[in-house]
Amino acid sequence: MNALAATSRNFKQAAKLLGLDSKLEKSLLIPFREIKVECTIPKDDGTLASYVGFRVQHDNARGPMKGGIRYHHEVDPDEVNALAQLMTWKTAVANIPYGGAKGGIGCSPGDLSISELERLTRVFTQKIHDLIGIHTDVPAPDMGTNSQTMAWILDEYSKFHGYSPAVVTGKPVDLGGSLGRDAATGRGVLFATEALLAEHGKGIAGQRFVIQGFGNVGSWAAQLISEAGGKVIAISDVTGAVKNSNGLDIAKLMKHSSENRGIKGFDGGDAIDPRSLLTEECDVLIPAALGGVINKDNANEIKAKYIIEAANHPTDPEADEASTSDSIWQTNTPTATKCTICLKCFLSEFLLQILSKKGVLILPDILANSGGVTVSYFEWVQNIQGFMWDEEKVNNELKTYMTRGFRDVKEMCRSHHCDLRMGAFTLGVNRVARATVLRGWEA
Repeated sequence: MNALAATSRNFKQAAKLLGLDSKLEKSLLIPFREIKVECTIPKDDGTLASYVGFRVQHDNARGPMKGGIRYHHEVDPDEVNALAQLMTWKTAVANIPYGGAKGGIGCSPGDLSISELERLTRVFTQKIHDLIGIHTDVPAPDMGTNSQTMAWILDEYSKFHGYSPAVVTGKPVDLGGSLGRDAATGRGVLFATEALLAEHGKGIAGQRFVIQGFGNVGSWAAQLISEAGGKVIAISDVTGAVKNSNGLDIAKLMKHSSENRGIKGFDGGDAIDPRSLLTEECDVLIPAALGGVINKDNANEIKAKYIIEAANHPTDPEADEASTSDSIWQTNTPTATKCTICLKCFLSEFLLQILSKKGVLILPDILANSGGVTVSYFEWVQNIQGFMWDEEKVNNELKTYMTRGFRDVKEMCRSHHCDLRMGAFTLGVNRVARATVLRGWEA
């Protein structure tokens, strides 16, 4: 199931639980605006190259649309649409005053020089500058982009609209970026994990973690979890995977990765097949790379007790149904709400009872990885106020937001007798639906 189909499916299930009017449901699902532009640039060798750029602005009922811009060769309209929709629900779950958007350019950034990347970014900004803005749509970094990319967008946008630091987040600190932003998503993963474990009388210390992905999110999560007493026993990235049952030395691994552009060859553990990483025995599994990595083919082999979705859409819905026991949150579901004649429902309920004993709980991406957009909101606020926060304030506020988000999701789980994923989706969709109606939507 592709990302758009999976995201739409989760939305429709949440809409059904909430009893949304069918017309309102359709209105919430359709994007506000879809943008597709051609970006032609001169290469360093004098030839011309053309790339296709996208920006999908999904919803602005709760505030300016917000979402990253990714540079990746697999960027396509379906992916961007799915991620824009996820951002709408994610910002609502985090309870920050934003809507959702996403953008990208179909390119391989590793094949482009710095000057080519700058030219591409500036041309893309020229094509969309009149459709983004401080109170309209605020881009941020994503896969294949970084603070330098945001600096180029800020500079190009400012040529048309005057100096506007709040038009993007994830900027360099010297241009108004927020302290703590680099670590924000990884730190949010830590806080979300702490909240989930605390619900079961546990803490980070002493738990065994496996992390797929060692980019910005995975590396910060690994470092912070290790500092909190967690034992990170296996990690993978695009170059390979390494395991040490006694716990990896994360500081040394980060140094090795920086010097060798990947974790391959690290001598502080045993090299393992990256494909087996997800099925390593552990307490907490953190997929922090690409989407769709947990699917029906490997779901039954997952040995973790908890899955924290640090990546966007890492769990395919079919795997979600086949491998998780989030039903622990719905053990008090009234029997009147269950189908008593449908064989499929009977078998699903039987399967959930088996998996409940297995004890796998999934903390969904729209809560688990919302630390990045939350600190982006803090950055935007600082830019508008012209008053910068110290890093301690940023981190303390982030913990407050992440902990409150988990509490709110748990309440929705109890109110609607659903799992954590549906708890998060019903929370986000309900907040957006209410804002839409309050602003004057009519059926």
